[in-house]
Amino acid sequence: MISSSEYGSHSWELLVTVDHQHEEVQKEFLLQVTGDLHIGGVMLKLVEQIEIPQDWSDYALWWEQKKCWLLKTHWTLDKCGVQADAKLIFTTQHKMLRLRLPNMKTVRLKVCFSSVVFRAVSDICKILNIRRSEELSLLKQSEDALKKKKRKDKNSKEPVTEDILNLCNSPVSSGLSGSPGLYSKVMTPLYDPVSGTPTSSTITWFSDSPLTEQNCSILAFSHPNCSPETLAEMYQPRTLADKAKLNAGWLDSSRSLMEQDILEDDQLLLRFKYYTFFDLNPKYDAVRINQIYEQARWAILLEEIDCTEEEMLIFAALQAYHVSKLSVSSETQDFTCESEVDEVEAALSNLEVTLEGGNTSNILEDITDIPKLADNLRLIRPRKLSLKAIKPYWFVFKDTSVSYFKNKESAQGEPIEKLNLKGCEVVPDVNVAAKKFGIKLLIPVADGMNEVYLRCENETQYARWMAACVLASKGKTMADSSYHPEVHKILSFLKMKNWTMSHQAVSDPGSIDMKPECFVSLRYTKKYKSKQLAARILEAHQNVSQMTLVEAKLHFIQAWQSLPEFGLSYYIVRFKGSKKDDVLGVSYNRLIRIDIATGDPITTWRFSNMKQWNVNWEIRQVAIEFDQNVSIAFTCRSADCKIIHEYIGGYIFLSTRSKDQNETLDEDLFHKLTGGQE
Repeated sequence: MISSSEYGSHSWELLVTVDHQHEEVQKEFLLQVTGDLHIGGVMLKLVEQIEIPQDWSDYALWWEQKKCWLLKTHWTLDKCGVQADAKLIFTTQHKMLRLRLPNMKTVRLKVCFSSVVFRAVSDICKILNIRRSEELSLLKQSEDALKKKKRKDKNSKEPVTEDILNLCNSPVSSGLSGSPGLYSKVMTPLYDPVSGTPTSSTITWFSDSPLTEQNCSILAFSHPNCSPETLAEMYQPRTLADKAKLNAGWLDSSRSLMEQDILEDDQLLLRFKYYTFFDLNPKYDAVRINQIYEQARWAILLEEIDCTEEEMLIFAALQAYHVSKLSVSSETQDFTCESEVDEVEAALSNLEVTLEGGNTSNILEDITDIPKLADNLRLIRPRKLSLKAIKPYWFVFKDTSVSYFKNKESAQGEPIEKLNLKGCEVVPDVNVAAKKFGIKLLIPVADGMNEVYLRCENETQYARWMAACVLASKGKTMADSSYHPEVHKILSFLKMKNWTMSHQAVSDPGSIDMKPECFVSLRYTKKYKSKQLAARILEAHQNVSQMTLVEAKLHFIQAWQSLPEFGLSYYIVRFKGSKKDDVLGVSYNRLIRIDIATGDPITTWRFSNMKQWNVNWEIRQVAIEFDQNVSIAFTCRSADCKIIHEYIGGYIFLSTRSKDQNETLDEDLFHKLTGGQE
């Protein structure tokens, strides 16, 4: 028998494959090692044997069977668990990757395959000059989309050549640490806030970056739309189940690309994963604003998000504007900024107003006075076996509740019913042309959702009541500083929808050179003839023709955010105790259980009421506890449960951001909230 100390001192052979480009030099090496040799020592031995004079600083050891990097060079082979049967590959950490951006342009650049995806995306965004990289992530294309692309390539007679923007000469691409990003050099505006072009004072900064002026224009500007034929060949989700498949491919932010079977020169999608666009500023965010706009535009064109015909025409008019008015007038509109507004509203105001310090001349409202609304509205309750009952009542909105009475005189007594809107779903039911201003309320009750419609008389009344309902659903009252900006935002969106056709537009339908089929989804190209579409888009165009280029993009993003389905990512799940699958919608502030057959919301749970959540990794089950002893548990059927777990943690992490912080992120906190303990 040999003692353990004698056994440990014996050396053994370790096979290492070197990933290099020298064909005449061998690639497999047998190293004589011992268990107490550290990883750094293994690499030193290996380089001495290779005898190729080159820079090996970007190389590291990849353990193929375990699918992990051996990056802790001070750890011994014994501590890592490496034995004689291990297959190690000595390969570069930075490799080429093709990324398809939201504007459907493909860029090719070097990315660190050994960093976790969260850090890799941060480095990519520095190259592309996109701030707030935590809002983006990498997505594998869905199998259905890939199948449709293969059929398209097979049917095309000419070989498909993809236009790829090569950004290989970046600091990150060379294997060095990432540059701090152009916007971090000094707080000088990088872009003209009207046209989005690099300013003359900072144009020289692009000379030492892969983002040259030409490349910047490719990323920061919209280009002519694809043809209707190309649009028809792209994958379009038809059902909620199809939409759920789109979200199955998000990469795990806590693991590296190699650990997730991503190979050199693979193609991934770079997308905004979290729909909370923080601190948008046209002076620094020309690329970011354009990419958000493009992601919104394609989501609408491919019907990944539903919108009404009226809304589709608004989106079409804003797109038509981009194509026809790329040479922007230097005239700018005058903007004012009220108290605190949302990010897109702030960005719009930033075109003229610097949001530092605010307006001190505003008279503060008495904070002890709780505002309320009182007005005549009509109440509609859908009935299954009869026509809808539409009755006028006197409504009073106070705090987060709506009460209604038979008439104004009886408002001093007990209400007929009091509706608590906290946690409810608020859906606009508007057709400006038909003078229909409705608010659909889905109020949580014990056995599902109670559906109620409020019908307003005019735009102003609708904007005030809609804003109050939206805030109440989040647990906020009209005393909140965001109430008036919310009213203003709703009114501006209604104003865009409210157009009348001018005689000029009727007599001169060719005043804008465009193919109308390029600006609407296929559903509307099948419904209307080309001339009809062009005329209707021109009607809507009257309200947006005076906007600057960046302003038009921001209005497009704002209109997208106003859609009921905005920000919802869908997954097919099976709730504990249920015998059928449901759809779970994950948003920035809530989870929604949706009937997979009808698409109707069943229950809503808000993150603000969440006490804790965890994952049972053995049975892949997510369990969440809310206030008032409400708890849910589900398994995910359309994706790994880690993706939903990361979504929830990611949104909670993003809610901790503030404008007082510098732009460095607490990466450890992100991984604590999203990483899990597999």
